[in-house]
Amino acid sequence: MNPQDYVQQKAAASGSSFYYAFLFLPTERRAAITAFYAFCREVDDVVDEVSDPGVATTKLAWWRREVAQAFAGSPSHPVLLALVPHRAAFGIEARHLLAVIDGCQMDLDQNRYLDFPNLQRYCHLVAGEVGEVAARIFGQTQEQTTAYAHRLGLALQLTNIIRDVGEDAVRGRIYLPVNELQRFDVKAHELLKRGTATGADAADFQQRFGALMAFQCERALATYDEALALLPEADRRAQKPGLMMASIYRTLLREIATEPMLVLTRRVGLTPLRKLWLAWKVQALGRL
Repeated sequence: MNPQDYVQQKAAASGSSFYYAFLFLPTERRAAITAFYAFCREVDDVVDEVSDPGVATTKLAWWRREVAQAFAGSPSHPVLLALVPHRAAFGIEARHLLAVIDGCQMDLDQNRYLDFPNLQRYCHLVAGEVGEVAARIFGQTQEQTTAYAHRLGLALQLTNIIRDVGEDAVRGRIYLPVNELQRFDVKAHELLKRGTATGADAADFQQRFGALMAFQCERALATYDEALALLPEADRRAQKPGLMMASIYRTLLREIATEPMLVLTRRVGLTPLRKLWLAWKVQALGRL
């Protein structure tokens, strides 16, 4: 399997909504974003699939060396063999890839975030830097588009966090800020157990958790609005893939807001056909 086939398979196998946004790109841009996304998946899988933190840290250290080696002209892993040829055309720098690795290292070093600024630092690494690279590949021409890309990355990551509350709890992780849990009187052990203990007041927990999630959803939706307000009109057409993602994820977020308890027991998602429809609407009609 050549590097291009490898990254294509990696991207498609993830089932991510990002894949639908890539479909409408010209060949070279699609190849570049697919390779970059495959890199992000590879690094993220280290955290999600390696149970021993020491082993995971060693693997992330290997990726740091591989990135340095790749940008020195000697990549060895298929994702970097596929990505490096596009670095000059789209301004992809080693610091972008290293930031993603640093974000994954944060996942290994902590499983709680005391407040929102602390969480934002994590989101900057795993989503803001990703958004910056994506904007460059999509065809950024305006400097202000970088601010849009970082804000959109934050909105997308907040949506992931909201969607994955239950899945993350299974891994012992809680991304919702501790001070916000306290504000809504939701206990960490309730999230880790994905609900109240047998015999506890389920209605009371549902009310408290619902209020917490309403706050999370409102903030994430406002962050999408902030991101879209930052996008220069001159780059709006080129940045359609990001707008497709915003459309898909905002739709998902609104659905979660109507029944937030679902995120504790299953992964809430849209059907592939619906994602494709939302992406096509942005591509063809230019609206979210």
